[in-house]
Amino acid sequence: MPGSYWLEEPAATPSPRRLDGSPQVEIVGAGVTGCSCALALARAGLRVRVHDARAIAGGASGRNGGFALRGGSMPYDEARTTLGPERAKALWALTERGLDAIEILAGDAYRRTGSLRLASDPLEREALESEFHALSEDGFRVEWLGELPPRLAGFTGGLRHLPDAAIHPARWVRRLAQHAAAAGAELRERSRVDSLSELEAPTVVLATDGYTRGLVPELDAAIDPIRNQVVVTEPLAELLFPLPHYGRYGYDYWQQTPDRRLVVGGRRDADDAENTDVEALTPVVQERLETFIVELLGWLPSITHRWAGIFGSSSDGRPLAGAVPGRDGLWVSAGYSGHGNVLGFVCGELVAAAILGAPAPELELFDPARILG
Repeated sequence: MPGSYWLEEPAATPSPRRLDGSPQVEIVGAGVTGCSCALALARAGLRVRVHDARAIAGGASGRNGGFALRGGSMPYDEARTTLGPERAKALWALTERGLDAIEILAGDAYRRTGSLRLASDPLEREALESEFHALSEDGFRVEWLGELPPRLAGFTGGLRHLPDAAIHPARWVRRLAQHAAAAGAELRERSRVDSLSELEAPTVVLATDGYTRGLVPELDAAIDPIRNQVVVTEPLAELLFPLPHYGRYGYDYWQQTPDRRLVVGGRRDADDAENTDVEALTPVVQERLETFIVELLGWLPSITHRWAGIFGSSSDGRPLAGAVPGRDGLWVSAGYSGHGNVLGFVCGELVAAAILGAPAPELELFDPARILG
């Protein structure tokens, strides 16, 4: 059976380019972060080379559920308590600006639909109501849905995030790579980096999220790889879910594509073995995903695609983006805890700005030193 539905689309590979001179910056990873960082650096006139062990978007950037969400893994009301009101507001505003920037760059890979987070029980409903009030108080666009349509009868309430979007992640990142190449970056596909000693640039950026293991021991300890499995159905007769849905604290998520296929992911809490960097399908999670489809539709359509992807998670749910302490010239942007489609883009830009000598204040939110010491 085919793997990622997103990667099945033929790729328009950027025109091959070789740098005129040695690279000033080398980036490991040609996903959303690496291509975002490369674009910003190349536009500023630096010589940038990007390496990927597979192809552009071949990792998590082409293997996720296609959600483009503001914020991060921490609900907004919790972020206000943990980070402080101003820092939480700055983080959400940063990701909203990221959504706007992606819309300009992504073209038809991007649909500004909003997203719907659903409560699976009274406790989760209470949590969503708390987040709704916090977002509303701080002026963020959000709607509370106390009554849901019959097809969502298994849920008890919903929080609609109006700025969010659905995205074709592989098409988007391939397009981002084209922008980077047009700006002068060199992108090397199937160029695996097994040791930092293989790289010649004085500045290196690790942009591999959950695939970071093996290059820097302290990052291996700080970023945990987690596997997510996804299935896609045949096209359905109706468009039942016009925007991305997610519930049960993010353990269930689904949307429909423009051709009405149902994309369903999650259920990783069914098996502790999902805390791994091995891209493999497992019977227990696949069976749970099929059961969930039946819960949503009342029947099981044909499954046309199944795949697994790896994302990186940090201990506090925030990315590690910035200079790696104690390692001159080494930068990292990884550990998005399942929110890499937007955070990966904005963190790539933030790291590029810092390398160029103009660090944005928001970068402090993600300082790797808070975990690495």
